Amino acid sequence: MFNAKTQMSNDKYQKFDLEERTAKFGENVIEFAKKIPSTPITLPLITQLVKAGTSVGANYCEADCAETKKDFVHKLGICKKESKETKHWFRMIANAIPELKEESRKYWKEANELNLIFSSIINKTKQKTI
Repeated sequence: MFNAKTQMSNDKYQKFDLEERTAKFGENVIEFAKKIPSTPITLPLITQLVKAGTSVGANYCEADCAETKKDFVHKLGICKKESKETKHWFRMIANAIPELKEESRKYWKEANELNLIFSSIINKTKQKTI
C-alpha cells in the first residue's frame, strides 16, 4: 500500500526497494553472525543480533501491507526500534570480538541508515495525517 519510496542520488531521484534492502540487511546479519566465534559471552549476542536484524525486514513487509496509515506508522515504528536495537548488538559484538570491529561498524552504519529512513517516513506520514 505504501511502497515506492525515493532517495536523492546525483541530483536525480532514484527509486529503491526498501523491502529488498531490509531483506538483504537480514541476510548480511546472518552471514556476519556465522563468523562470530561461539563462546558463553557471544552466544547471547549472536542470538539477539540475528533476532533484531532479521526482524527489520519482516516488520517492513508487514508495514508495506498495512491497511491503514495508523497501522503503517505503528509497524514502521517497530522497524525503527528493531534497527536501533540491531545497532546496539553490533556495538556489543565489536567490543567482544575486536577483530570483527570494522565489519561490525559497516553493518552498524546500514542499521543506522535504515533507522533514519524509517524515522523520516514515519514523520512524513504523520504530517500528512494532521
